[in-house]
Amino acid sequence: MNDKFQTIDFYQREKTNYQLLPFNFHVLKDDRLIFTNMVGEYYLGDRSLLNKLVSKQLDSQSKEYIDLRSKHFFYDDHNDSAKELLSIKYKTKKASLSEFTSLHMFVVTLRCEHSCPYCQVSRQTDDKLKFDMNEETASQAIDFALLSPSKNLKFEFQGGEPLLNFSIIKFIVKEANKRKGDKNISFVIATNLALINSEILSFCEEHDIYISTSLDGPKEIHNKNRPRPGKNSYEKTIDGIKLSQNKLGRDKISALMTTTEESLESVKEIIDEYVKNDLDGIFLRPLSPYGFAIKTKKIIEYNNNKWIDFYKKGLDYIIDINQRGQYFAEFYTSVILKKIFTFQDPGYVDLMSPSGIGIAAIIYNYDGNIFASDEGRMLFEMGDDQFLIGNLKTDSYKDVFLNSKLLDPIEESFSGSVPMCSDCAFENYCGADPTYHYSIFKDFIGRKPESDFCNRNMTIIKHIFELMDSDVNIKKIFLSWIN
Repeated sequence: MNDKFQTIDFYQREKTNYQLLPFNFHVLKDDRLIFTNMVGEYYLGDRSLLNKLVSKQLDSQSKEYIDLRSKHFFYDDHNDSAKELLSIKYKTKKASLSEFTSLHMFVVTLRCEHSCPYCQVSRQTDDKLKFDMNEETASQAIDFALLSPSKNLKFEFQGGEPLLNFSIIKFIVKEANKRKGDKNISFVIATNLALINSEILSFCEEHDIYISTSLDGPKEIHNKNRPRPGKNSYEKTIDGIKLSQNKLGRDKISALMTTTEESLESVKEIIDEYVKNDLDGIFLRPLSPYGFAIKTKKIIEYNNNKWIDFYKKGLDYIIDINQRGQYFAEFYTSVILKKIFTFQDPGYVDLMSPSGIGIAAIIYNYDGNIFASDEGRMLFEMGDDQFLIGNLKTDSYKDVFLNSKLLDPIEESFSGSVPMCSDCAFENYCGADPTYHYSIFKDFIGRKPESDFCNRNMTIIKHIFELMDSDVNIKKIFLSWIN
């Protein structure tokens, strides 16, 4: 055929004329690609799609063209308001920054009757009353917390074992409810449950208090990880879970575990323990480099890759449980999924950009010291005051939140401007953890190629996308965890 004669399709096809908007991509398995834009919208494709996209050879009538345009990977004459819409979506994702701080943690005592070798807290023995928060400090902490711009607050009671100072918990709950004005306050007690009883649970029921506990797995693992006098930590925890569920309801109690060397070969058994005890999910949590986890050298018993293998096996097993018709979630995965599929930040401090220290969560120590994060408190107990940002007795709200010890790590932790984060396809779903990087590298950004935090999150996020790309039913299960 003579070249001057073209097919009818040639004349009917609309000319492609579009302008690219910022996006990144990452290679998944089987040469598949994940494309993400600056607000976290994603598209799964292959290398040929990438080539056509960047060379502006996409067919304007194709599904890829329509989908990528609707997700703001580019704009053309048909959506010239794309940049404005993209800006609105970005502002929506960062809207929580204007209503800081929602989570307020009260360390009501450092005393604890457990002696967990991996404990992140520099705990004290249970007879040292000088490590208890008193009413004066508690009252100052309440007033400070209520200055937060956020209308919805969560007060979380920590330790040590907070139930060893239950009288101050009662004081804080009652006083906070008296003073809260138009604020909404929810309450959580993070407890090992060894001291739980009907009196405590009645107070929790009356004031709508949630319970968070630790369950490291079956009896042998739990008792080894969390020893206490009487060698009955597991029995106390299980009895406490049942008692709390019966009194408060299943939705009012949750548990998390910490992965130790003893846990690595038992992920199915650990998950089965949660299912057996009517818990609807698990947080497969690695060790953190703070407190007794450093002193007892527990942190070096396994490396990051071993934990990632543990996580992947656990996630596969949890997916299988769901495929058999039972709802059960992995909570860390759920947080990432919320960041992938919604424009509302779930507020998980370690996965925020800029970092959520101070502006998402803040902690009041028993002695009035104020820390930018719980991990910052742990570093202080190890002799480093980098994240000590004030004291309730001497510093005003303005003094604390304009403290360079808080502002500097927040500014440096905006991942959109951090080398190797800014051009990462997973930047929107990951976050910044300046406390962790400071503890390892002595700066707030850390060396990304050597960072376990970065390696762990990149591997998890990549694995989540690969699972969704491989099976639409897995994506449906994941969506159920955020709905």
